[in-house]
Order: sequence, then C-alpha cells, then structure tokens
Amino acid sequence: METTAKKGDLISFRPDIKVLDATLRDGGLVNNFRFTDEFVKDLYQANIKAGVDYMEFGYKASKDVFKKEDFGKWKFCEEEDIRAIVGDNDSDLKIAVMSDVGRTDYKRDIIDRKDSVIDMIRTATYIHQIPTAIEMIEDAKEKGYETTVNIMAISKVNDEDLNNGLELLGQSGVDYIYLVDSFGSFYPEQIKKLSDKFLNIGAKYNKTIGMHAHNNQQLAFANTIEALSYGVSLLDATVSGMGRGAGNCYMESLLGFLRNPKYSLTPIMDFVEKHILKLKAAGAIWGYDIPYLLTGILNSHPSSAIQFIKEGRSDYTAYMHQLIDEN
Repeated sequence: METTAKKGDLISFRPDIKVLDATLRDGGLVNNFRFTDEFVKDLYQANIKAGVDYMEFGYKASKDVFKKEDFGKWKFCEEEDIRAIVGDNDSDLKIAVMSDVGRTDYKRDIIDRKDSVIDMIRTATYIHQIPTAIEMIEDAKEKGYETTVNIMAISKVNDEDLNNGLELLGQSGVDYIYLVDSFGSFYPEQIKKLSDKFLNIGAKYNKTIGMHAHNNQQLAFANTIEALSYGVSLLDATVSGMGRGAGNCYMESLLGFLRNPKYSLTPIMDFVEKHILKLKAAGAIWGYDIPYLLTGILNSHPSSAIQFIKEGRSDYTAYMHQLIDEN
C-alpha cells in the first residue's frame, strides 16, 4: 500500500532537502578524472557560494585494481590531494567520496574520520554485493563518517530481490539509501512507485532517501523533482549534467527549481562560463544523444552507446536492433 503524498508545493521550500554535487566523480568518468587543480578549486568555491551541501571529490579506488598512471588523482582521492584544494574545509560544505564494492581497499585507504577532511563515504553496490557493501558501511561508520549506499542498476532487479536488499540495508548502520537510475530507463510514474518503496524502508528504519538520476531519456531532472516531491531529500546533480554517457541531472536546473533561499544559481553559471565551455571545446563529450536514448528505452548499459559515438556512427536503427537482440 502506498503511503507517500506530495510534500510541499512549487513555491515553498523543504528544509530537509540537501544537494550533492557529483561533478568530479560522475564527470570524471568522461575524462578519466584528469581535472586541473584550478577547475577543482573553482568548483569547490562555486559550490560553497551556491549553498550546495555536499561535494563528491571522486572515487577511493584501489591502486591494486587500477593503475595510478591511467587516471587523474580524483580516481583515488588521496587525503593530501583533497586538502590541497580545501585545506581544513572551513566551510559549511561537506566533502564526500565514493567507494565501490570490490574496487576499494577500504580498510587500508579510508582512514579514521578524525584524521580526515572527508565527511561522507558513499558505497556503490550491485544487489548481489549488498552483504559486502554492509561490511564497508559499518567500517566507515565505525571510523566516524556519514554513510550512503547507492544500489546500482535497480531497473534490472526483480521486486523480491530489491525488497530483500532494502530490508538488509535498513537494518544496517547506513544513513542514506539512494534510489539510482543507472541506465536512465525510468519514467516519473516508476520513480513515484520506487520512491514509495524506498521511503517506506526509510520510515521503518529511520533512514534518509537520496536520488541519483541519469539523463538517457532526458528525464534526469524530471525524475529528480518527482522523487523529491514525495519526500526523497538528498539530491545528486552535476554541473551541466557532466557524467558518463548521457550524464546526470543538471545542477543548474535543480538549483533553479529549489526555493530554498540558501541556494544560488549564479556561482554555478559563472563556473560553467569559465570552465565547462572550455572543457567541451577541448573535446570532452557527454549528454543526451540518440544512442543513449535507445539504451534508456531498452534498459541497457550505456557502454555500447559510448563506443557507438566514439566511432562516429549514425546507423541508429541498426544499433537499436542490435540492442534488441542483445536484450
């Protein structure tokens, strides 16, 4: 039975809503995390001025799994590299990093919160990895961090497995449970039903629910505000939607929509003018395109669409049939 109802209206603001900037982490998948220090410092300052609540600096990836020379520093988020940007972070903005199940040496590379400038550890997991994800979450909690869990590819998960996974996470120490539309395949009506499911678990176990959307069908912003309208309250976005493939919910759209006077769009627009336009002019590619639309419609991983665009192909119908055959 559904228990959710609309929270607030279009001209009010909800003080429970918080915004997380995932530009360096999701956007880092576009350029292998090779951002200049000026880009990162300016983004940090823009987020502070814009009133953004959290800034995700990248991944805590294991150097045993990934070669350091193949990526920029934000794939690994070393403590000294973050401190070189933020100092002791004398601001209201909180610092987050992502740890992937099976790709993070969390016992070695995530130090105690008292010794770190990081505030939040986000754990990304597939449904079958949830027991390991819970171990990672409990480790981060013991070390003193705020924690989130992002269950990826739930559009491929059956209801029973998702319900069981949410129950396990509800019983864990995690603070935030994310609804993630990994393939950009959901429509607002589906987001409403999923929000209801996640919020019920949140109410049962005193967890806050987050939303992380992808833009394959140009619905990342629509799905984000649909989720927030029912009570989902930690919202991910990236500047100009920068992220792998079709990208994410636009920070510009989200801040323009939210009515909380603490948020300001101007610093983000200034950052776009100074940095994002240059990045695109230099050849960085992300954002809505027909191949991503097709993967969204067919609930497929975007990797083949990324390759399709890299190859400069335009045989969209043949590609659609290829995806149908693979499904």
